[in-house]
Amino acid sequence: MIIRTTLAFILIAASIPAFAGGSQLDADFQALRTYCKADVERLCAGVEPGGGRIKACLMANKEQMSVGCAQALMKLKGTKNN
Repeated sequence: MIIRTTLAFILIAASIPAFAGGSQLDADFQALRTYCKADVERLCAGVEPGGGRIKACLMANKEQMSVGCAQALMKLKGTKNN
């Protein structure tokens, strides 16, 4: 289970383009891993990682997502667009 969760976060992070030298982006990814871990385990436990399935699961369950995870996703989205 720990390996699947770790793999899921790696896949989520890989699905969002990273910019070299982006210390703010690195901090945002860390916040995403921290605040969304429990949501992925709770809401997407049966979802096979890969192909954007974890991200799709989180978005499908956004009404049940924790505030911290939702904020981390929004912040990362804002950083990505800058």
